[in-house]
Amino acid sequence: MAEQTLLFHDDAMLAHDNGPGHPECADRLRVIRLAVDQGGFEHVRWVAPSAAANEEILVAHTAEHVEMLAGLEGMRSLLDVDTVVSPGSHEAARLAAGAALDAVAALMTGEAANAFAFVRPPGHHACADRAMGFCLFNNIAIAAADAVRRHGCRRVLVIDWDVHHGNGTQDILYERPDVLFISTHQRPLYPDTGAVGEIGAGAGRGYTVNLPLPPGQTDADYLALFRRIVVPIAHSYEPELVLVSAGFDAHARDPLADMRLSAEGFAALLAEVRDIAERHAKGRLALILEGGYDLRSLAHSVNACVAGLAPPRIQPDGSAQMDLSAAHEDLARSHAAHWPCLLP
Repeated sequence: MAEQTLLFHDDAMLAHDNGPGHPECADRLRVIRLAVDQGGFEHVRWVAPSAAANEEILVAHTAEHVEMLAGLEGMRSLLDVDTVVSPGSHEAARLAAGAALDAVAALMTGEAANAFAFVRPPGHHACADRAMGFCLFNNIAIAAADAVRRHGCRRVLVIDWDVHHGNGTQDILYERPDVLFISTHQRPLYPDTGAVGEIGAGAGRGYTVNLPLPPGQTDADYLALFRRIVVPIAHSYEPELVLVSAGFDAHARDPLADMRLSAEGFAALLAEVRDIAERHAKGRLALILEGGYDLRSLAHSVNACVAGLAPPRIQPDGSAQMDLSAAHEDLARSHAAHWPCLLP
């Protein structure tokens, strides 16, 4: 049982309806489910998540925000220019948060080797008191905070490789040293946050690591950045649980950004992250779906990552010499005051 990858999904999340032409659509989950089913993976098991209870959501959100969304259940409303609530949205959002919670619980109890929560609406733009950027509840922040509160984790690592900055996750976790948030993202791009100088506050100062990148970054660029900055910081932190905001909109085909990652590139990043989890967190690794709006590349990228979660673990190939850009070195120097592991 513990060698299995649990895949969390519920068709009720298809009922979240953003309207015609919206990039965050139910077909995203449909193509993922079809692709994984056709992949013939022997290590996976589909699981229906439970809906998150209010008290579980409150670890990351204000009571006013939770009450506001509950009050819109069964209704249609436009929360901002691109964030919609439909009659099925509240249940979908509670299931999405519940899937992230259930994934963490399965890892912490040893039920599974790792997990992937296929959820919508996504979560990483949702702030403590505000829905935005297609997101209603912040699924990964809820899961990270719950891992500390309920499961006794002292150090949780959240890596956000979505092409957009996870401003909501940062907002919620900004003063916490028990959750390290590392984000790679294109900048400038929505939501225009995530500058390198945003490093956390109070006890959490240094535990927010933003790595803003210019457009056009390739598989090799991302892998070099991970090996130069993300991996050393993670090894220094020694997380007991690793969570990934797994957005796939940095893919070259995605219509909402300008990066050049491939499905194989995402699998290479996953190998690096899985190695972190194996070394420090007893393999405990959960991916939570965020963005990815070209259906074909989304399906291919997810399948590549599901394959990468299979036993035996594939060791990352560190033999290739990666070209480090001056921009990467500037980022490393910017964070070295809090993470001496980045010093030459």
